[in-house]
Amino acid sequence: MKVFNPEPKPGLRETSFRKICRNGIGDGHNSYAHSMAYLEDHLYVGTIRSLLVGARYVHKQIDLEMWPVLCPHPFYSKEFEQTARGEIWRYSILTDEWRRVMQAPLVQDSDGKTTYSREIGYRGMVAFQGKSDPKPAIYTSTFSRSKGNGPLILRSDDGTNFKQVGKPGLIGLPITSLRCLIPFKGRLLTAPTSAAGSNPNTSGVSVIYETQDPAAGTWCPINTPGFGDPDNRTIFEVAGFGDYLYAGTLNNHGFQLWRSSLEGEPPYEWSLVIERGAQRGSLNQSVASMVGFKGSLYIGTAIQGGGYDIRNNIGPAGAEIIRVHADGSWDLIMGDPRGDISPLSGIPAGFNSLSNGYLWKLGVHQGWLYAGTLDWSVMLQFAGLRDRKGRVFRMLEEVGLDTIVDRQGGFNLWRTHDGENWLPVTRSGFGNAFNYGVRNIVSTPYGLFIGTANPFGPEVAKVVDGEWTYDHNPSGGLEVWLGS
Repeated sequence: MKVFNPEPKPGLRETSFRKICRNGIGDGHNSYAHSMAYLEDHLYVGTIRSLLVGARYVHKQIDLEMWPVLCPHPFYSKEFEQTARGEIWRYSILTDEWRRVMQAPLVQDSDGKTTYSREIGYRGMVAFQGKSDPKPAIYTSTFSRSKGNGPLILRSDDGTNFKQVGKPGLIGLPITSLRCLIPFKGRLLTAPTSAAGSNPNTSGVSVIYETQDPAAGTWCPINTPGFGDPDNRTIFEVAGFGDYLYAGTLNNHGFQLWRSSLEGEPPYEWSLVIERGAQRGSLNQSVASMVGFKGSLYIGTAIQGGGYDIRNNIGPAGAEIIRVHADGSWDLIMGDPRGDISPLSGIPAGFNSLSNGYLWKLGVHQGWLYAGTLDWSVMLQFAGLRDRKGRVFRMLEEVGLDTIVDRQGGFNLWRTHDGENWLPVTRSGFGNAFNYGVRNIVSTPYGLFIGTANPFGPEVAKVVDGEWTYDHNPSGGLEVWLGS
């Protein structure tokens, strides 16, 4: 008897989505939906605050004609610290109501003179039941201040009260953030992402840590540092699929992908699956996202800095999607041809756009794979290109910055039901050019939630009568969309 595979449910289109919060959940300082998790009819959203304000002081290598947002207060001033307090919000799907359930506390410096926000945001979040948890709880990891004691793991068993479990810096490490919290084989896993004095994507601690009981706060390293390669500056993304845990690195010579079945005693045995950015080298600097779909693991790549790593002179270049099979072989799904390798979708890197510098998030919902990008087009309106050298910058100036922003501004969200044939859901950030990234994708019984990155609030730079000024931006601040 012939067995027919059922057709997938219709995929979500742009008209399938509705925005379920005001921008920034009513506060333009909420820049990213930096982390999201679903549990018991509620969506939890951890924000990062005042991202471009803080970046104005921290990342001095960024060269713009006009800073995109108003920075009215000095770094570490009392006013700045109030706007820099990370938040966690809970959305009741049944009542369509938002409630702030966590705001980062203000703490004092060791000199007792300076008060600052303990964390600016919450970078990882997951619903997980550890050995001592009577039921699943919400766990989140913080993005701490560089002058603080390191990031924390917070736990909530009621969805409204979050308490610290374990030591700052996970085990006292000199780091500032933990990007991922991944459940796999009864364990919760994470990896340090950034360190004090470093950029937010390199930690110098290229190690994955595991625990079976995060409430107890005890973590154990499960790999040799950097898998023995000092060029692996960070383990940027971790994902469980099939019998293996996969780990993707950030490496200026091209990412590496490793996997382990986590058998025996840690540190476990690991095997190398992909090296040198899948033969693309530095233009696939990092693994940004991973998810399992229909028997294979899909990987989204990135170059830090939005697709152009100024510090290391890498890029600009669009991101790629790579599919890894159970036997460790791989296909290029979307990307640039090289040698005898061509993209099976026929779509060049960045979904045929140089400005899609991250394939930032992948998610699966009702038989479809969704891929969300970071698109830096909107930043061009603040960048002076007259003195920039190189073919890319000459091309951008010839086309015209306003034209590029109008036609390309806003993230891309694409979908596929077979991994090779792709359809666009939106190429305009749901109609808002300031929505420059898909930061999170969460599938629930109620539909697919998309959390955006939008740091262009609450006041954005604009040109009026030939002069730069700052004006209130009702389109600034993160957005959350529900597709059903």
